[in-house]
Amino acid sequence: MAMADDTEDVELDFAADEQERARRSAVIRHPLASFFHLFFRVVAIVSYLLCDWISENFAPCFVLIITLLSFDFWSVKNVTGRLLVGLRWWNQIDDDGKSLWVFEAKKSSRGNNTGTEAEARIFWLGLIICPIIWIFFFFTSLFSLKIKWLSLVVASISLQAANLYGYLRCKAVGEDGQPPDTGSFTGQHLLQRPDIIFGIL
Repeated sequence: MAMADDTEDVELDFAADEQERARRSAVIRHPLASFFHLFFRVVAIVSYLLCDWISENFAPCFVLIITLLSFDFWSVKNVTGRLLVGLRWWNQIDDDGKSLWVFEAKKSSRGNNTGTEAEARIFWLGLIICPIIWIFFFFTSLFSLKIKWLSLVVASISLQAANLYGYLRCKAVGEDGQPPDTGSFTGQHLLQRPDIIFGIL
């Protein structure tokens, strides 16, 4: 009889394990970084939409929006990319005076300090959606012939697209395990590897 007790079927609760895993992936470990990842870019977009109504002077609006997007560029490049997704990129000048771009992806392991799945979604959605909004603003200011606003939108797209490009390069490094050739990395590499973009959403 004792042997029958040892071989009894044990009911495993896999649903509880899945719920625990889902709870852990939804936790935001870096709330301040997640907040500032979206704060500067959203405030810049809202300021762009409201500046024409609030002030008739273009210069303060231009300075405000470029300042917000500069803060956004710095915080995304130097802080939130490292904390939320474990990616970083920078430019350095070697001894010969050549510009060298470096793209890194932190190896994912247990106990590392990178963000959760929820933070990664916040990071990538903010990084992709905001430049699309600025491109929409580009066409609206182009077709409405607001040339001075067009210069602001082009500067905004440049700042947003630089971070997007850098982090897509970092993501490619992380997926491949080796840095891509800096001279040949174009949109074609992204077309060959659509999982780099769609795997992050």
